[in-house]
Amino acid sequence: MNRNWRCLSGQTFFGLSDEYMENVYEQFFILKHYGAWSLIELYNLPVGLREWWLNRTVQEYEKEKEANEKAMRKAR
Repeated sequence: MNRNWRCLSGQTFFGLSDEYMENVYEQFFILKHYGAWSLIELYNLPVGLREWWLNRTVQEYEKEKEANEKAMRKAR
């Protein structure tokens, strides 16, 4: 066993998984791209508020997409 570890069971349960962090970075990308947030602001947002803001942003863009599609169908 590596002597640098402070826990005898190893480091298997500390930290966030790669999958979780990829999800966080995807959220950051969407909020930064569509909402012009800074990375500092995104890192400092509480998780619950960040998820709410992301869901609300997606919901708003879906409404806009439907309105654009409706306008395009009407124009034809």
